[in-house]
Amino acid sequence: MSLPFKGLTWDHPRGFTALDRAGRQSGLIAWDRQPLEGFESAPIADLCAAYDLVVLDHPHLGEALAQDCLCPLDEVFDPVALKRFAADSIGPSFRSYEMAGRAWALPLDAASQVMALRPEIADAPLATWAEVSDFARHEGGLALSLAGPHAALSLMSIAASLDDGLDLADGGWLGAALCVEAYEILSDLNAHANPDFGQANPIGLLEAMSSGTGIRICPLVYGYVPYAARPAPRTVLFRNAPRSRIGGRHGSILGGTGIGISRRCTPSDALRDHLAWLMSPGVQTGFIPENDGQPSNRAAWADPDVNAPVRGFYSATAATLEAAALRPRHDGYIAFQTAASAFLREALRTGLPPAAVAGRLADMFAASLPANRRV
Repeated sequence: MSLPFKGLTWDHPRGFTALDRAGRQSGLIAWDRQPLEGFESAPIADLCAAYDLVVLDHPHLGEALAQDCLCPLDEVFDPVALKRFAADSIGPSFRSYEMAGRAWALPLDAASQVMALRPEIADAPLATWAEVSDFARHEGGLALSLAGPHAALSLMSIAASLDDGLDLADGGWLGAALCVEAYEILSDLNAHANPDFGQANPIGLLEAMSSGTGIRICPLVYGYVPYAARPAPRTVLFRNAPRSRIGGRHGSILGGTGIGISRRCTPSDALRDHLAWLMSPGVQTGFIPENDGQPSNRAAWADPDVNAPVRGFYSATAATLEAAALRPRHDGYIAFQTAASAFLREALRTGLPPAAVAGRLADMFAASLPANRRV
């Protein structure tokens, strides 16, 4: 049976199962899926031309607004509903989809870079970067998430731990001194990391850790709750991201995904009600986690019943998500993120001096800005 709306999400149970089951049960949405990397390579305008609903992450907003391919949420939901969604969402999840004075996607899924570790080292002192580095130097078993865009994201997460006020949502980049300090920490960790996993994406790293390949800790990787639910010996535990100092900010860059409504879509009352249902507290604490999803609702992250089957995944990482920084979102940022990550991997491989790395990244970022914002 053909359903009235088409949606596109990402090909992982966390991104697909709950949406697919809900869409089919409602008789409203047929959800297609593509690899997570596909959202980095396919122009958002092309996806919105083919689908009524598109799952995206917040750095795509600048490109989407430049192409005028998303419908603002205030044309679908009333102000009371939008305020409720914003108040219920953990950390900056809702704010990450606000741009040009309007909201453009519903933050269905919340995530940030956190620490993943094997249960046997759960009691090791790993709260700060110095402790993580010391553990890697003496105990081994460390892997870094550097593939795809994650080298740049890891650098920014470390920078966020060094600067409690860092927020790049309005298009700023790291200052030179901050970038140098963050890169020095990243370079030190890389010197003690297992190079065999340098090309693995977060799912690949977590699969390797779950499979007992010798990886015992990844200090920055986007949290995926299904790995915390796996039975021993395949369990992966998740903890807050490291700090630069005791009492400082947990360094992390916001991930997660939101549901955007494309301009091609004519939302019905039934579709609006279905999307509001997906965001409701009862669904976020029940249906979403029960169907492999990772909720965005703050109450769900604190709920003991939601945490119990996943070994406290949510409560053990919520502080990181609450403090997570946003990425730049200008049209051109996605290409910068990809190029910057490739440059960082090469810089780490060749031992490029930190000051040279910071200077090159600043130049690359400036070149990525729209012409009317370059100085």
